Amino acid sequence: MNLKKYIVIIMSVVSIYAAPTTQNFSNAFIEVAKIGNPSVVSIVSKKVVDNNYHNFFSPFGDQFPHNDSRNSAMGSGVIINKDEGFIITNNHVIDNSDNITVILFNKREIDAIIVATDPLSDLAVLKVSKGELSEAKIGNSDRLQVGEWVVAIGSPFGLHLNHTVTAGIVSATGRSSVVSRNNFEDFIQHDAAINPGNSGGALFNLDGELVGINTAIATDGFSRANAGVGFAIPINMVLRVMEDLISNGKVNRGWLGVQIQDVDESMARALKLDERYGAIISHVIKNSPAEEGGIQSQDVIIEVDGSKVIDSANLKNLISGGHPKDKTKIIVVRNGEKTSLVITLGTRPDERDLSLDYKLDEFDLLGLKVENIKSSDLRKKYYDGVKIINLERGSSAYNNINISDIIIEIGQNKIKNINDYESELDNYKSGDTIMLRILRNENPLYVAFEIK
Repeated sequence: MNLKKYIVIIMSVVSIYAAPTTQNFSNAFIEVAKIGNPSVVSIVSKKVVDNNYHNFFSPFGDQFPHNDSRNSAMGSGVIINKDEGFIITNNHVIDNSDNITVILFNKREIDAIIVATDPLSDLAVLKVSKGELSEAKIGNSDRLQVGEWVVAIGSPFGLHLNHTVTAGIVSATGRSSVVSRNNFEDFIQHDAAINPGNSGGALFNLDGELVGINTAIATDGFSRANAGVGFAIPINMVLRVMEDLISNGKVNRGWLGVQIQDVDESMARALKLDERYGAIISHVIKNSPAEEGGIQSQDVIIEVDGSKVIDSANLKNLISGGHPKDKTKIIVVRNGEKTSLVITLGTRPDERDLSLDYKLDEFDLLGLKVENIKSSDLRKKYYDGVKIINLERGSSAYNNINISDIIIEIGQNKIKNINDYESELDNYKSGDTIMLRILRNENPLYVAFEIK
């Protein structure tokens, strides 16, 4: 036997003995279940519903019976901090609950209170009494790779199936617009079987580290059961949200103050982009951090603090993942050239203010945009007037007027249409006090305020 053949034989023997056995492969999942199970809890949330059959026209009056019923919802959660008793779950698991019970792996039942919730990320923090708790080992979801094995633990379909362990692989990362385009979504997509009741439960890697919180499933539209497509919130996003919820009671997200959209193939060619990545700026809000930092319309943001921007949803997550007052390095492509900017992030406004900021309308002296009322605006055709269709944030009218209010008088003068409204408004200037008679939900009322 020559030396070369001898070496080949030796290497083949080594390869056979080095190959993982079925038992070794199974042991990896067994260990994850042992490590992860004690940190996963079942959550039963209850809400009392008053089934009040009494109505104003009932001849029985208060003698008619009132029956209360208790609706229950089932979900899962993960103990994040055993010393403080903090548990993370989905907001939709405990939303509008009056009573929450947490059931531990050892079957002990304890009451929980809601610390704070964040519907935009569908996360909620609960708190239970300390003692005999096991917390999850935290991983780094940024290191997850497509094709990597993951293990889900939760309570699908009720308590009789609690702490069900399933396995699958990471199918994709960075999934968005799954539940809502308005939410903050950066989902891990995986094919470990999860079903109703798994919401808020754990997704572990094979090191037994918590890498996600299971939140949603995709189905065929006819069933609520698993169809092999599940979604989990990455643990890095969870920790960012959880930190704010515990310390502030709400999430303070970073904000640029721009409207953005994806870059399509035609835009990429027109803008001379090397790759079809990034997000193009379609509008910069006046006096926003973006405007103050030098961002312009038609800029394409391709990088934020060293992270490549994939698309507009990815940019939204990168910016909102920052904190107000963070100095953020942003690289844009402008006129075919890369430009580096440092932007001091602002605080993301609430949804009402945000919708007003993104309007491109011009506002009048009061900070309003109005239109003539239509026949459909009033069920009772007793009034003429102008309908408020937009409202400038921080304007004179902001704290006094609502969108859809109808102005029927200014001072003592009736307002029939936009011409009347504009003519009457010409008599006022900044510093004057104005009184309006408005209809709100068809109820007349007066409001008065000083014009800024």
